[in-house]
Amino acid sequence: MTPEELTVELNKLKEELCDLEDMHSFIFQKTSVHMGAEKADSMQVEFDEECKEIKAKIERIEKALAAKGAP
Repeated sequence: MTPEELTVELNKLKEELCDLEDMHSFIFQKTSVHMGAEKADSMQVEFDEECKEIKAKIERIEKALAAKGAP
């Protein structure tokens, strides 16, 4: 991928991570949604795994950009 393509992908992933964190915050902190503990735990695990995957992709792209000498 070109540095420009990597930058576009990086920005997309950062936005996706931000959206995911906002949604998680809304569901678990700003609403009075009632759900069982098992469901909440399951959702937390899923959130953590998704964030971890996105952050790993962001890190790989940042390393690739650095290797290509992109700012």
